[in-house]
Order: sequence, then C-alpha cells, then structure tokens
Amino acid sequence: MRQIILDTETTGLEITQGHRLIEIGCLELVGRRLTGRQFHKYLNPEREVDEGAVTKHGFTLAKLQREPKFADIAEEFLAFIEGAELVIHNAPFDLGILNAELLRLDGKAATLESRCSVLDTLNVARKLHPGQRNSLDALCKRYGVDNSKRELHGALLDARILADVYLAMTGGQSTLELGEALHQSKSSMYISRFKRPENVALIVIPADTKELAAHDTLLERIAKASGGQVVFHNVEGT
Repeated sequence: MRQIILDTETTGLEITQGHRLIEIGCLELVGRRLTGRQFHKYLNPEREVDEGAVTKHGFTLAKLQREPKFADIAEEFLAFIEGAELVIHNAPFDLGILNAELLRLDGKAATLESRCSVLDTLNVARKLHPGQRNSLDALCKRYGVDNSKRELHGALLDARILADVYLAMTGGQSTLELGEALHQSKSSMYISRFKRPENVALIVIPADTKELAAHDTLLERIAKASGGQVVFHNVEGT
C-alpha cells in the first residue's frame, strides 16, 4: 500500500477568516517503509501571519515573500499524492485548508478526499486510548518517539514524527532507515532486543504423561468441532 504522511503549517487556525498555507510536508510510505521520496514546500501565503501562528512555527510574511505561491506548486503536489492513502493527524484541519487553496484556483476543484483515501491518526489514537490526551506530543511520549527537535512546529519535521508514531501505534514497525537513517527515533524500542547469553543452557521442561493425555483430549475436541481442520494434530512429536 502506498501512503503519504502529510502535515501543514498555516497563517492561522480559522479557514473562514481567509487563513492560508505556508508549508506542506509529505513523506511516502510503501509497505510501511519510507521510500525516501518526499514533497516539501514553503509558500507565500499572500497575507499576514497571525501572531499566535508565528509563535508556533516562527514564520512571518516577510520571511515567506520570496517563496512560491500555492498556485505554482499545486499540480506537483497533486501528482505526488495521487492515488495514495493520506495519513494525517487531525485530518479535518489539514484537508480543510488544502481544499480551500484548491477552491481558490478552481471553484469546481475536486476535494482531496475525492482523490485519495484518508486515515486520521487522531481518530485511531482516540479509539486506542479513550479519555487520554492524544496530541502528537502526547503520543510521542506514550510510544517513546523522540520529538526533542520539535522546539517549533514544521510540516516536514512533524510528518517525520507522525510517521514514527503511526507505525508504532499500528503495529510496531519502527525502523525507517533506507541505507542511512532518514530520521532517528526512540520508537526502535518496539523491536525486541532479547538475546540469550551464549554460555547459558536453555532449560526445557518436558510435559508429563498426564499433561500429554490432556493435550491429546483437547486436540480431539478441536478436531471434532472443526471437522478435522487441526493441521498439527497428527504431526510427529505433538
């Protein structure tokens, strides 16, 4: 499966007040592994950035005026995500701001939801951890993902962190290297590192006659209930 981990930064929170994109960060996953392909753009929002947003990500209009406008990169962005499943934390916000940008280009533009399937990791986290804090920072702490470099928010950095969190939260696959590390993370703790010392004998306690008889009786019951579909029933030594 091809998935795109996606995050954005904006001039503010209220789309109805005309807030705009200032950064898009996307990472490609195929078969739950980073491919090394990414899409990352800073954008000229063509409007001032709210003071609260500047505190969050550090970008002002003055810093972004030489960056491309969304219209300049829209085609490249849509080509990158086409046909993939979008993995987003709090998806309604990111989808809302991106769809608003598309509508500015073409009032009849198709929404991202019509182009791609969407997985909201906030919804996943709420189902796994009901009643708990499920912000990205809270999930980093819960799953041992290193977010120490997240002094300020950034779309690409947050996408990398979300990739670690998503993989840990949905199955424990946490090694994201491709020859060399793309992003270091404590999420490797989810890979078992137990190794028996070389000079320590493995203690084997064989089943006694009573235990073997009970095992055979149970297998007979399972075989009867399943119509004989007990593959290991007649294996030698069982």
